[in-house]
Amino acid sequence: MKHAFVTGGTGFLGLNLVEQLIAADWRVTALHRASSDLKYLSGFGVDLVEGAITDGEAVKAALPEEVDCVFHVAGNTSMWSRRKAEQDADNIDGTRNLVEAALARRAKRFVQTSTWNVFGLEHEEISEATIKTGAESWVNYTVSKVMGEREVQAGINKGLQAVILNPAHIVGKYDTVNWARMITMVHDKKLPGIPPGAGSFCHATEVARAHIAAVERGKVGENYLLGGTDASFVEVIKIIGELTDRKVPAGAMPRTLIKIVAHLQALAGAITNREPDVTPEGASMVLSHPRIVSDKAERELGYRTIELRNMLTESHNWLKAEGHLD
Repeated sequence: MKHAFVTGGTGFLGLNLVEQLIAADWRVTALHRASSDLKYLSGFGVDLVEGAITDGEAVKAALPEEVDCVFHVAGNTSMWSRRKAEQDADNIDGTRNLVEAALARRAKRFVQTSTWNVFGLEHEEISEATIKTGAESWVNYTVSKVMGEREVQAGINKGLQAVILNPAHIVGKYDTVNWARMITMVHDKKLPGIPPGAGSFCHATEVARAHIAAVERGKVGENYLLGGTDASFVEVIKIIGELTDRKVPAGAMPRTLIKIVAHLQALAGAITNREPDVTPEGASMVLSHPRIVSDKAERELGYRTIELRNMLTESHNWLKAEGHLD
């Protein structure tokens, strides 16, 4: 039986990965913080180990010798500049700690979960051949993920057998805070408007399966973009309106209005010390909508794209079953 060590197992993508690992008969050891909600993760019958990725000694102590793969899924996705120090500690220092522990414990493989926007927000189309410009971004999430990838590359130079995956917008079950928030907001009639633009949407289950495929089929040191169904945000919200039986706007808000709302909410957040629903960083992310090319992942990892309505339906049905749409 293969043995996996997983970080971020209580999160949206992490839960989908653990579910797929268990289905494939892997043994899973999952690192979690003391404050983590273990409601779903504990139901998979995994070995739970308490510790924070920012604690290098705790990570090394938690990681078993010679595991078949370390799946480093944990990450800080905040789009608020006031969380920069915390985000850097998680995405850069935390990744360094995992890399060093994997080398020390002789892990056979290392799969890093990164993001599409390390390639930059200014492109019309992104493939693995696109020159990465994310390090020059003013959005700290993007910069911190670039730096995290560099920590993995430093590990590769020391012998780490690592592969990096770069998903687009992930949709699926176990989500309550990402695109599921749009479903909740539409259901609760609290959607302020639809941002202009579009995105590539990928299915959480298929992203998880690509992580597992990367263990055997991914090429060391290479990135794999995981795009999906390309759709405008208007199209996304239209489907959500149909699923929730709610009326939604017919068109998108002006770009300038999105930016104004984001700056006003950022000012309010600075006063209340609460992260806004929309920040200037988050606005720049949704206003950027390059097409993500997944040909390499499809060819080498067997990655599949799923129809948008099917992904949103799964997310909606899970939220409803779990009582989030009461």
